[in-house]
Amino acid sequence: MVATAATSAFFPAASPAPDSGAKTVKKLANLGVMKSKSAGSSGALQGKASAQVSPKINGTSVGLTKPVEGVKSEFETSSPAPRTFINTLPDWSMLLAAITTIFLAAEKQWMMLDWKPRRPDMLIDPFDLGRIVQDGRVFRQNFSIRSYEIGADRTASIETLMNHLQETALNHVKGAGLLGDGFGSTPEMCKKNLIWVVTRMQVVVDRYPTWGDVVQVDTWASPSGKNGMRRDWVLLDSKTGKTLTRASSIWVMMNKQTRKLSKIPEEVRGEIEPYFMDTVPVVEEDSRKLQKLDDNTADYVRTGLSPRWSDLDVNQHVNNVKYIGWILESAPLPILESYELSAMTLEYRRECGKDSALQSLTAVAGSGVGNLGTLADMDCQHLLRLENGAEIVRGRTSWRPKHASNFGTLGQIPAESI
Repeated sequence: MVATAATSAFFPAASPAPDSGAKTVKKLANLGVMKSKSAGSSGALQGKASAQVSPKINGTSVGLTKPVEGVKSEFETSSPAPRTFINTLPDWSMLLAAITTIFLAAEKQWMMLDWKPRRPDMLIDPFDLGRIVQDGRVFRQNFSIRSYEIGADRTASIETLMNHLQETALNHVKGAGLLGDGFGSTPEMCKKNLIWVVTRMQVVVDRYPTWGDVVQVDTWASPSGKNGMRRDWVLLDSKTGKTLTRASSIWVMMNKQTRKLSKIPEEVRGEIEPYFMDTVPVVEEDSRKLQKLDDNTADYVRTGLSPRWSDLDVNQHVNNVKYIGWILESAPLPILESYELSAMTLEYRRECGKDSALQSLTAVAGSGVGNLGTLADMDCQHLLRLENGAEIVRGRTSWRPKHASNFGTLGQIPAESI
């Protein structure tokens, strides 16, 4: 009965007719009369007996009136309750529980967004997507140095800094409303299948930020010759305003399909020239020629390097930051342990594909690794090439001794950082 009533609340059954009980009683009465009529053999006497004598079951007299009432009450008890608005409503408890859960989750997210740091040196604006300043020609964006972006000496790696520089350059194009379907390409560049490629990069690192530092990156673009663009960056400590890193680069256009360099079309020039600034490079150009290394002039050679699928960008070529990591693959370990990169000059000669096999060569200037005991600045020459000898990148790096304050004890990681 309980199951039937619960089912009828969601799937109402047709209610029996109001006079069904009366019809049933009438049928039972007729059956009793017919039975009593057929019991006797004489007409009048039997008709009178059938009207006065009550039928018997197993020798017990049973009246028609009470049994009919009993049958009627049984039918009335088993009939479902009449349909009303209340008992046809579904169970709203599940819906109310879901709505409560959604409101609690929304309140938690709002509290996280409205969170205020207790210390002024903690991250205040974790969702800073950057903004355009100085008459719309300089793009500014803040970054927090994450735990996975630092190395063994608890400072950000050079690849981390280069990734932040590249990110601000792309966001500058996007913030100016010039981003098309390509990777940093304008709408007119996309129509002509043109992309930007870097040909030269100079970086000077005055100090590396550490875990938890918030850095401010400013970037802007300037013309470079007839068919080039120069992009500069300045990376500052957002708390002190001191300069941490300066970088200057030269970019040209390449056809995405033919992979050949291209002149800047007038339509593209009309898009980008309004955002150019007439400034000098933030890094003075290093006019020293980059030497070509080979197996005889290189002190260290690292072979077996190859791009992974994750090293490719949306333009289907290896990201230029990845080349820096490959160049440092052949740097001697004593330099990496005792020195930090202070300056770098790279010349990109050609791109490499996803199936390329690469070799990294390094030559240490002066007396080589044996000069490490003097803790003097030193330079290294680098070459990244294909196995067939074709040059990918030429480079020169400058190194300075690591400061003991970065480690606590030089060459030893503090116990609290483990």
